[in-house]
Amino acid sequence: MNDYVKRILDEREINFLLVEYCRALDSMELDIIKKLFSKDCIVEFGTDKQLNSKGSEELVKSLERMWRWKRTSHHLSNVIINFKSPDTAFSKSYVHAWHQRFDNKTATIYGQYHDEFFRENNRWIITKRKMFMNGSDDNFKVKIFPFKRKSPPKNWEAPKIDES
Repeated sequence: MNDYVKRILDEREINFLLVEYCRALDSMELDIIKKLFSKDCIVEFGTDKQLNSKGSEELVKSLERMWRWKRTSHHLSNVIINFKSPDTAFSKSYVHAWHQRFDNKTATIYGQYHDEFFRENNRWIITKRKMFMNGSDDNFKVKIFPFKRKSPPKNWEAPKIDES
């Protein structure tokens, strides 16, 4: 198999990992999530220590917090995968995550996953994940790392297009 085809297959496998995480999280199949991450993974969602973990065992324990939701729906898009070597890759992807509480109130976050991957025993696994929040509705209260975008150029003025 040539290198180009191999790279496409690697990208598909990594993309599957990202989507499978969302699917397994929504169904709370924590045993599946554990298999997607390395045993020594680092996962960081925010400044609260309860949101972060080192190792797949600790990650699964940390994600038990998701049982506080009645239902969730995580949607992944805008996946960009870059390879550092044949066995090391990085990705950035966008996540739109809807959560429903047991009182039926909902909370939604718009964010990004920044991931690192390693090929181990002929399969890709996530070795590091950091989540950033681009925005959320008023009901989402978890302190996820904020995504910082570039500031406008000096002396830039906003167009008056949002006024009624």
